[in-house]
Amino acid sequence: MARAVVLLAPGFEEIEAVTVIDVLRRAGVETSSLATTARDVKGAHGIVLRADGLLAERAAETWDVVVLPGGMPGATNLRDDAVVQELLSRQERRGGLVAAICAAPIALARAGLLEGRAATCFPGFESQLGGADVREERVVVDGPVTTSRGPGTSLEFALSLVEQLVGADQAESLGASMLHTAPERSPSAS
Repeated sequence: MARAVVLLAPGFEEIEAVTVIDVLRRAGVETSSLATTARDVKGAHGIVLRADGLLAERAAETWDVVVLPGGMPGATNLRDDAVVQELLSRQERRGGLVAAICAAPIALARAGLLEGRAATCFPGFESQLGGADVREERVVVDGPVTTSRGPGTSLEFALSLVEQLVGADQAESLGASMLHTAPERSPSAS
């Protein structure tokens, strides 16, 4: 069974975090939410989520994908967290997937994971993407790195992760069961 972790830092974007956790769990992906500070984490819009655990206590585990929701100041908190940065570097070294949405690709850039890769982000953060080939597509997959634009692209982002972890048929079936109609997508950059 595929394993995913969604990292929750204070100020995370609630729609992005909950959508990814929900969709991955519906797809049968073992998905954990881990907080960077305390288990009860307040999002950017005042919604408090109780994480499954603390990243510091489970940082040595391995996951098929590490997912970073955006939101402010959640994205900068992820970018500036040494444990998060070490996890991202380790994930790259082991060939695992990383995914970030909204402003959170800035954390991938800090870890050096976007240099020379196609990526997207929430408008206004393009200059912080560390040498990425910035795109405007809703979801961009370039090798082991997946990025997306923001709250309105959360479901597409999550279904893209399902496709990568479980397969296109499962992603399509799950999307249909949720009454999601996939928009036209540009080919991936890989």
